[in-house]
Amino acid sequence: MRLILLLIFVLIQLPPLAAAEAVIYSYVDQHGTLHFTNVPADTRYKEMTDYKTTISKVSMRGRYGYFINTAAERYNLDPELIRAIIKVESSFNQYAVSGKGAMGLMQLMPGTAKDMKVAAPFVARENIMGGSRYLRKMLNLFNGDLGLSLAAYNAGPNRVLKTRSIPKIPETQQYVKKVMREYGRNRANALASQ
Repeated sequence: MRLILLLIFVLIQLPPLAAAEAVIYSYVDQHGTLHFTNVPADTRYKEMTDYKTTISKVSMRGRYGYFINTAAERYNLDPELIRAIIKVESSFNQYAVSGKGAMGLMQLMPGTAKDMKVAAPFVARENIMGGSRYLRKMLNLFNGDLGLSLAAYNAGPNRVLKTRSIPKIPETQQYVKKVMREYGRNRANALASQ
């Protein structure tokens, strides 16, 4: 009889335990990969209080969404513009190297990477932060004129400053058109998904 009473007591106590919500922890590594656990063995894991917000920050429109959104917020840029530049520059290949030596997602030249304090240009977070910082610098230099700023991002600011127009360099003229077209598509897709 005592065994039956003990078993009933245990069974009565189990539903609240089973209904208890599990705590989930997450972190984003340097490659933009989101890691989850219920037993955090690493100090990088943080408790997820709102898992939908955390996941949307990481996955928002692509593999590097978290880094893009962080850079956009820090440098007051539209994340869709950063995304457009990455698409045109490297097609989202973080290990891309151009024939001229530009590196990573946002194709930073070695001198630009150094100026923007990017020590590891093939690390997605660093490259996106450095490229976004440089883009903000160009936008400030050209008073927010996106066409001139994109031309300066591609050909260097001195070439644009000479004429205060997009240089008559076919590659640069095509670059500005491609980024603007991609940016327009990205904005339309972002609005449609809201």
